[in-house]
Amino acid sequence: MRYPASEKLEIIRIVEQSHLPAKQTLDRLGIARRTFYRWYDKHLEGGPEALEDRPSSPSRVWNRIPAHIHDQIIELALEQSELSPRELAVRFTDEKRYFVSEATVYRLLKAHDLITSPAYVVIKAADRFHTQTTRINEMWQTDFTYFKIIGWGWMYLSTVLDDYSRYIIAWKLCSTMRAEDVTDTLDLALAASGCDQARVHHRPRLLSDNGPSYIASELAEYIEAQRMSHVRGAPFHPQTQGKIERWHQTLKNRILLENYFLPGDLETQIEAFVQHYNHQRYHESLKNVTPADAYFGRAEAIIKQRERIKRKTIEHRRLQHRKLAA
Repeated sequence: MRYPASEKLEIIRIVEQSHLPAKQTLDRLGIARRTFYRWYDKHLEGGPEALEDRPSSPSRVWNRIPAHIHDQIIELALEQSELSPRELAVRFTDEKRYFVSEATVYRLLKAHDLITSPAYVVIKAADRFHTQTTRINEMWQTDFTYFKIIGWGWMYLSTVLDDYSRYIIAWKLCSTMRAEDVTDTLDLALAASGCDQARVHHRPRLLSDNGPSYIASELAEYIEAQRMSHVRGAPFHPQTQGKIERWHQTLKNRILLENYFLPGDLETQIEAFVQHYNHQRYHESLKNVTPADAYFGRAEAIIKQRERIKRKTIEHRRLQHRKLAA
């Protein structure tokens, strides 16, 4: 059976992110290991574009990107070196109103030696919760993570994340992990979302793990008073809260690049990154819009605009090809 490049790339990502050994994951997918590793080697060497089946090449490619567009992509990559090829492709499309694919950006950066070898981690980032959300404020995920303040001690970050949009609604840096810290964070989330004022049929459900602060009677009384409901993930299965676990990983990958000596310094950096994450960082699982775009209802219009840009760009390239061929 022949697989298109998009399906090959999806299979590679599934295996990379699986919590099972690669052999077991491939057996479940029905993919031979020899076949998978042939794809994997091609992907490491040439990126997503290398996964395409290679037909005989035409003498002239109508969809070739002009040289001046190449230069603009490289310039953007050098200016914003922290962006991945996927993020660069989306940013370029949005800002320049000219569509380029992730594969094209990867190939171009690879040719200019601007791609570093990825550090693949073959573990599963998140399993899906058994009931998928369909709107904002339907379910909130919450959890603690910790940071070390040099010469000070440990601080704990309590976060409330909207399950549907991945938007960070509220967060609080705490010195403890008590139920009181959870309720304080929920107060901030209810105020920020407007759920404390709006009359709605269903308040957000809260999804958490089974930590002491989340099974405390104080939190249960708070949840009941707020007319919310509370569900907890299975013990020893953090994948249930996969979205907030992934948020913690993303946050720490950036925040822990520096050392902190005062809680205020850490709090400032967290605040800046939350702003970046919510409003600037394209989220792949949201079709490359930001969590804020999804939370505030802008995602559909943005995605449609990108489709229009893509059609217009491809038509322009086709027209240029016809002119050159005439």
